[in-house]
Amino acid sequence: MASFKLFGGTNPGDVAGPDSVAVIGLGRFGRALALELMSHGTDVLGIDQDESVVQSLNGRLTHVAVADVTSEEALRQLAVDEFDHVVIAIASNLEASILVTSLMLQFNIPELWAKAVSEPHRAILQQLGVRHIVFPEQDMGRRVAHMVRGSLQDYILIDEDYALAKTTPHQEILGRELGALDVRRRHGVTITAVKHAGRGWEPATAQTVLAADDIILVSGPAKKTEGFRRLR
Repeated sequence: MASFKLFGGTNPGDVAGPDSVAVIGLGRFGRALALELMSHGTDVLGIDQDESVVQSLNGRLTHVAVADVTSEEALRQLAVDEFDHVVIAIASNLEASILVTSLMLQFNIPELWAKAVSEPHRAILQQLGVRHIVFPEQDMGRRVAHMVRGSLQDYILIDEDYALAKTTPHQEILGRELGALDVRRRHGVTITAVKHAGRGWEPATAQTVLAADDIILVSGPAKKTEGFRRLR
């Protein structure tokens, strides 16, 4: 029998529903991810090799377990192979990350996510066949860089050359209906939503008129989206 210590329940298989998530590795990224999932009502099984880390999350996740994350037997006993969603959040041990990824692929996990800590690590995960790869440090660096350069409040790269930005409108597009401004033809982006002062978000329409204190969501090619705040 594989050795592991389980907190928070007696049978993690009871948690392995279609919407539950197993998070392997409870460092800063894995911990933050697991707690955020819990805050939205998702059952989470968290697994780590460090008992002190696991105990700190006891009662905060549906189940937490101390186990050798590279042991197929231990992971099967913890019913990880029954989960539809698994996140490999191991950062400090490249070999362990690769071994666990191989096991998850053998388990045929439908939705497998893995954290990469370097470009070579990302390349290995891609070669193994992982479709969802997260590179938190690099992705956040890129995001902040676009925000700094583009005077944006938030910036999300949807694909290699398509982005969504949260910003305030340039003075040249204030006070007139968006339909009359023909923003998409003239600037290559689409204003998808607007938040007027003191109100919630609403879809932007051809009849929407923007004010200086509004906040807008803009989507389109990355460079055009970034430059739209300055109309460049």
